[in-house]
Amino acid sequence: MIELNINNEFDKLEQVVLGTAVSFGGEPAIEDAYDPKSLEHILAGTFPKEADLVPEMEAVQIVLRKYGVEVFRPRVIDDYNQIFTRDIAFVIQNKMVICNMLEERAQEIEAIQHVIGQIDPSNIIRMPAHAYLEGGDVMPVNDHIFVGCADEEDFVKYTVARSNPAGLEFLEATFPDYTIKGFQLVKSDKDPRYNALHLDCCFQPLGRGHAIMFTHGFKNQEDVAFLRQYFGANKLFEITREEMYEMNSNVFSISDSVVISEKNFTRLNNWMESKGFTVEKVAYSETAKMEGLLRCSTLPLRRTPQN
Repeated sequence: MIELNINNEFDKLEQVVLGTAVSFGGEPAIEDAYDPKSLEHILAGTFPKEADLVPEMEAVQIVLRKYGVEVFRPRVIDDYNQIFTRDIAFVIQNKMVICNMLEERAQEIEAIQHVIGQIDPSNIIRMPAHAYLEGGDVMPVNDHIFVGCADEEDFVKYTVARSNPAGLEFLEATFPDYTIKGFQLVKSDKDPRYNALHLDCCFQPLGRGHAIMFTHGFKNQEDVAFLRQYFGANKLFEITREEMYEMNSNVFSISDSVVISEKNFTRLNNWMESKGFTVEKVAYSETAKMEGLLRCSTLPLRRTPQN
């Protein structure tokens, strides 16, 4: 059995589901692109190829196993994108929540049934039909759960709005011991430089009280003020719009002192190393063309607290 345990983004990782780019379906039709960065690369003729994506993901698996992490992979569905496992479910404490997602991605949960089958069924929660969350928007940070969201108007208006007010209400009812803090995000179906697809596209907590943030990804500046106060200026790394576009906030913590990052994130990587983090650098720029990166590709199942 898999004993779920997730309380934050940076305790020592023991078990994780890493997505797969095998038979990912190739370049979608323009009308089937459901994020603006993928659309941009389809139109430019630069959409990533499977031959480039598979080695990027395998390099991440090598790093994870270097640190003793047990890595699960989805069952491959032919011609189907299964790279971004973060969005199909999330774990808080010993509960796995199965997300309500875009209909186009519904099969992704079927591909990890071999993992779900190892979890006590009493710890599996399915969201009510009217509530929407995707894992990229949900971040447990000790006694808080930070949630990227849209108000009802934006949720109806934008395809890239994936988490609604009913999703926050679901979290409040399901995890009453946490303070649920929603952050409305800036959305655009057309311009990836002005779109925070999920919270992890503009924000990421790291170990020992540090965090990464793109301030203009937040619709309300009082939320930016809250995060600056919560983490403190010395521990908060603010990225530029271009760094947000390149997915700098979408790194992935193996522990409170080890982070996997894209090798070209020079300014961020230098900052993290100056703060005492070990930065495991991988090539992941092709995956980034689909508006997701390292956190998006991973679904943590178990982390253990560090002293």
